[in-house]
Amino acid sequence: MSDSNEILSGDLLENHENLASNNPDNGNQYSEGSITVLEGLDPVRKRPAMYIGDVGERGLHHLIQEVVDNSIDEALAGYCKNIIVTLHSDGGCSVEDDGRGIPTGPHPVKKISTLEVVMCTLHAGGKFDKQTYKVSGGLHGVGVSCVNALSEYFEATVQREGKMFRQIYKEGVPQGDVAVIGDSEKTGTRIYFKPDPTIFKNVVFKFDKVAERLRELAFLNNEVTITFNDEVENISETYHYAHGLVDFINYVDIDSKILVNPVLITGSDVSENGTETVVDICFQYTGGYTENLLSYVNNINTVEGGTHVTGFRSALTRTLNAYANSQNQNKKTNSKVTLTGDDFREGLTAIISVKVAEPQFEGQTKTKLGNGDVEGIVRSIVNDKLSQFLDSSPNEAKKILEKATVAAQARIAAKNSRDLIRRKNSLETSTLPGKLADCSLDSPQDTEIFIVEGDSAGGSAKQGRDRRFQAILPLKGKILNVQKSGPAKALENEEVKTIITALGCGFGDFFDISRLRYGKIILMADADVDGSHIRTLLLTLFFNYMKDLIIEGNLFIAQPPLYKIKKGKQELYAFNDSERDEVIERFRKESPKSKIVVEPEEGEIELPADNVVIEEARKDGIVISRFKGLGEMNPEQLWETTMDPERRTILQVSLGEAAQAARVFATLMGDKVEPRREFIERNAQYVKNLDV
Repeated sequence: MSDSNEILSGDLLENHENLASNNPDNGNQYSEGSITVLEGLDPVRKRPAMYIGDVGERGLHHLIQEVVDNSIDEALAGYCKNIIVTLHSDGGCSVEDDGRGIPTGPHPVKKISTLEVVMCTLHAGGKFDKQTYKVSGGLHGVGVSCVNALSEYFEATVQREGKMFRQIYKEGVPQGDVAVIGDSEKTGTRIYFKPDPTIFKNVVFKFDKVAERLRELAFLNNEVTITFNDEVENISETYHYAHGLVDFINYVDIDSKILVNPVLITGSDVSENGTETVVDICFQYTGGYTENLLSYVNNINTVEGGTHVTGFRSALTRTLNAYANSQNQNKKTNSKVTLTGDDFREGLTAIISVKVAEPQFEGQTKTKLGNGDVEGIVRSIVNDKLSQFLDSSPNEAKKILEKATVAAQARIAAKNSRDLIRRKNSLETSTLPGKLADCSLDSPQDTEIFIVEGDSAGGSAKQGRDRRFQAILPLKGKILNVQKSGPAKALENEEVKTIITALGCGFGDFFDISRLRYGKIILMADADVDGSHIRTLLLTLFFNYMKDLIIEGNLFIAQPPLYKIKKGKQELYAFNDSERDEVIERFRKESPKSKIVVEPEEGEIELPADNVVIEEARKDGIVISRFKGLGEMNPEQLWETTMDPERRTILQVSLGEAAQAARVFATLMGDKVEPRREFIERNAQYVKNLDV
């Protein structure tokens, strides 16, 4: 055929039909009729995870983000000042703005209302020609139409051109044409949606999760005021930060000791084709020992960094080094410590926000900026503005150099310690810790390691594991709190060194995830206060010095059960109080006259019976046992409840709200006692099953 788009000719089509009719096994035939074409929004409902990541808590809250992003894009274009987000008592959510309002007239191509085109067509919107919106936060171009598809009820109300328009949808299908419902002198769009419970595992929005993202957007867009209402919790908060990134960095470092106050760098660059790249950076120095850098592109949190981060770091190192050299020359001294980029980043908190017309994302989570030109733009702006700051603020510059010099001295002192944990081959077992019970397989994608609290739990885990692919590393006691210690002191801690050596991928700036020995790292500690503390210490270590393990999705938390409920030969495990009560109710329905008995078994403690009904009945009662800790489980129990991949539940550690994570770690693990006390008092009401 001369034309690749030409349809099948009559003879060829007839041959295909004859072939199909002569095939006796039509049931297993892969033919033209096997190809299904999903129309409209059907692909979203069929494969929702492809569009919003998953159908769990993250995907549910992503729906709000998609709608809010449209309002933020109106703000970036200069037309929106106010956004109101409301979690309604009926389980729905509404997002209202005072932007221009989505057009409602006939679409020139589709010949139906443009509002319906936007709400019911994938990849339809004003973000593609770069005329309506010069920059936008949409990452996939599917936006509000996906929210419509995944909602059991969806309502779009638009105010523009003196009228108020409305259209209602169910499961993405319009329930009528766009209708005029009144007059209005205002402009703007209001979207109300109620997530479809047949798609999402849970349709309850969490106030804190929504609030953190809205607060972040208000920091990044200082001309916008965002009001957040929760009708269920009867809470209303307003987010407006006139000083933008300065307010943001103060929020992140609120519980940290500040050495150098915020430095604000702004600038822009216009390319030959007329597109503008806007750069906003704010950084300051704290008394901490690690770098805390948050980066954004068009309001998207680029957790994997990218060219804008590379440009900032290289400019920071070059400019500060040049200033340090000039100071040494002015003092005519030959004694100086050679400073590196690592030294200048110790204790640094930085927020980088760039606005790019055509962002190109890459990386594991598609949140790493790949635009090569952005690196040079950021580097040039930082070089220029930072040099001006250093020359005009000698006292602040001196503090930065003093901080970097101390870091350099600690780096040199720690060199020998670092060399001990840097291995030539990540699979070389001759230098592995003696307490590590390794697995027989050596391919990271097939293996996992349990970092276990205590020798007794480690012993049960070693006996209960599958030796082919599961390694066990028991820890003795609590590891060092690295939030309050520098890398040199961290590397002197035996438990920290043991973890680093076992994983094989290094530490801090020497970290190389390609050398990781296990695909899954699973933290396994008791479900009590001590266990929570140990998990927090371990998470602090990974967050500060091995963050890529979190970004790449390698870090998990095991979920050991709290209870074992037994009735006759039936034996079930419960991971919390509500599951325990469900199992009890199930057993009671099966045998209404059953007697509930609470009695401790070996290695278990008695459960208070204040919420368990004691009934006089038959001899075969229900026995509830509460586990005191992992070490009290025998190997078989530990395997079937916590370690068996076919039956266990593990939680993946993610970095969804990086700013909040950094703030919480500083609060809980930092030097200041008062913020930690306030945090505990504020959240004590949410603690259940407190064991002391």
